[in-house]
Amino acid sequence: MTFADALRLGRVSNLPTVWTNALAGLVLAGGTLSPGWLVLLMLSVSLAYVGGMYLNDAFDAEIDALERPHRPIPSGRVPRETVFVAGYAMLAVSVIGLGVIGDWNGTGLRAGAAGLVLALLIVLYNRRHKESPLSPVVMGLCRVFVYVSAALCATEHPPLSLWIGAALLLCHLIGLTYVAKHELRPRMGDAWPVAVLLVPLAYGVWIVIWNPTAAAFWLALGGALYVALRAIQRRGPGDIGFAVMTLIAGISLLDALLIAGQERLDLAFLAALGFPLTLFLQRFVRGT
Repeated sequence: MTFADALRLGRVSNLPTVWTNALAGLVLAGGTLSPGWLVLLMLSVSLAYVGGMYLNDAFDAEIDALERPHRPIPSGRVPRETVFVAGYAMLAVSVIGLGVIGDWNGTGLRAGAAGLVLALLIVLYNRRHKESPLSPVVMGLCRVFVYVSAALCATEHPPLSLWIGAALLLCHLIGLTYVAKHELRPRMGDAWPVAVLLVPLAYGVWIVIWNPTAAAFWLALGGALYVALRAIQRRGPGDIGFAVMTLIAGISLLDALLIAGQERLDLAFLAALGFPLTLFLQRFVRGT
């Protein structure tokens, strides 16, 4: 396996959105970690994401042979069995890492248990996402459990703000995953999964009312959604892929808005940087 294929299999260009998910989970839970444990948290959630992407290619090898023969497995550059082993190994290390962080920081096995649920959701999604109509919800729950796992690394009982943020993230991911599933199809189908993308933006009005300094992040998220939805509406060559990549990068803008709602503008600006960074990295490693 070449280094380039390893990066393609892991869709590593999307990792900034995973890091901002973990940061948002901590902030929404009102928790903190020392720099060393924060690095381990970012590494653990990164392994969960990359491992999940490896398993996605491994489970989809037959379909990719027809639709995306250039992918590392159907092209013959990487053995499918190797990708399976690497994917499951990364998920296992991720669960262990989260468990160690939580145990050391006084939350017991909660973070490890959340990490295990995250790993099981990742496997479930990759095994069933092609035939299950609920796959966008399962994919959304994978990101939700990044929030939950990060929160449980620092606190035993996450507050309501964490669960509200998780619900908004779930809405964004349901819409995003539904659009991504239709990238290679002639028509989009039902409109409601796309419409749920607007739920976080609508709730963001409430955030801005109580925290006017969050307005810039609300406008940035709204702009990203507008650009993506216009591309979905046009549905010209490459438009759906462009919309998907924009929506993936937009995860960081949602994280930034939620963090700003907790009056942590310094960390909100840091999270917002995940948007341009993801788009930049997608120029070298495709995010889908």
